[in-house]
Amino acid sequence: MRRAAAVRHRAPGLAVGCAAVLCGCAAYRARPLPTGSDLARAPALSVPATQLDVPVLKPEPLDPTKGLTQINVITLAVIGNPRLKAARLQAGIARAQLLEAGLLPDPQISGGLSKSALFTGYSATLAEDVRALVTRGAATGAARARLEQVSLDILWQEWQVAEQARELFIEMRMLTRLSAVLRSQRQLLGRVYRQDETSLSQGDVTVGEVTADFIAWNSAEAAWRTLELRENETRHALDGLLGLAPGVRLRLRGASGGPIMSAARYRAALATLPRRRPDLLALQAGYRTGEEQLREAILAQFPLLSAGVTKARSAEEGIQSIGFDVTLTLPLFNRNRGPIAVGRASRTYLHQAYQASLDESVSQADQVWRASAIMRRQLARLDRRLAVLERAAGAARVSLQCGTLTLADYARLQSSSLTTQAEEIQLRASLGRAQAALAMLLAQPF
Repeated sequence: MRRAAAVRHRAPGLAVGCAAVLCGCAAYRARPLPTGSDLARAPALSVPATQLDVPVLKPEPLDPTKGLTQINVITLAVIGNPRLKAARLQAGIARAQLLEAGLLPDPQISGGLSKSALFTGYSATLAEDVRALVTRGAATGAARARLEQVSLDILWQEWQVAEQARELFIEMRMLTRLSAVLRSQRQLLGRVYRQDETSLSQGDVTVGEVTADFIAWNSAEAAWRTLELRENETRHALDGLLGLAPGVRLRLRGASGGPIMSAARYRAALATLPRRRPDLLALQAGYRTGEEQLREAILAQFPLLSAGVTKARSAEEGIQSIGFDVTLTLPLFNRNRGPIAVGRASRTYLHQAYQASLDESVSQADQVWRASAIMRRQLARLDRRLAVLERAAGAARVSLQCGTLTLADYARLQSSSLTTQAEEIQLRASLGRAQAALAMLLAQPF
């Protein structure tokens, strides 16, 4: 009876212990996927710009009613881009992996019962894998380097989104200026063609002259149609980059270009590129991850060891005993050679991948730098030619007003000036986009 009472007394304690263990376990809850978009209807900041990691991104007041500056657009893109929001959650996964790497394996309990005519015997063993203590430092180091790599990869994605926003801002500002020029050109050439139709019915011009003026007017109309499609595409690209709903029309203001990078600054930035560019720093962290994983594999080749304590009572004599158990795996055949070989091959690959990325980065920067130099020379020649055409167009306008020049002759000269203006606007925008790309490639501040 006393034994039964003792069993009943221990049962509630066992139940409480099991309940406590179960309460510490995580529970699964289903989370359904969204059924609609959550794109914003108006630009707004959800966090201060000062909390961003994009270097030297000085915060500016945000007032969409007055128009968005280039820094406003970059800030909104880094904060509101949907893919960046998803990418930032990867850091949470890497932090969870770091937590997992630092946890020790749970101890194992095993036991059994036996019974004879005289006694009830039992055995209980508590064991722990000792090898985890040996490899824990390397595993934690690998996970920590992995977290750093993920964080740097996210930062590099933020830089790329910021550069895309800068290029789209430049593109939109260019399209606004280009729209005014092409509108003037198509209106002028349309006026000439309509006058030609009247003059043709009166026999004052030939069919060849009318045809030439019609072709010029039709070319201007085709350029305008292309501009409309390009503007629509760019607006949607900018809305999507900022996480805005399609059709949100942003008012942009301020300068779209930036200072031209000097040769001395370019060479200095190129020399220190591996110490600043986030994607190269991420690859360096990835290489350290491979180093730690290889160290972990080498440590794991040593004998597998688990130790524990056992308490038992024999069913025959009722003798109680306590002792220690050690399980040792002899490294005769496996010796963890597979993971070690994989680790060494991975380290070799990561070393070469970093070298390839560094070489590619230097080559890309050099290409954009030389392209910028070519565009600067082209722009200087184009500006000189445009100045001559604008002076000639101004003189032709005076002659038209005085009646000494026909509208068709004035339109040809003015159209040539407007065409050159359009070329200058597009070339200057291309130079601005190249400078933005170069700043990103060299990890220069915005």
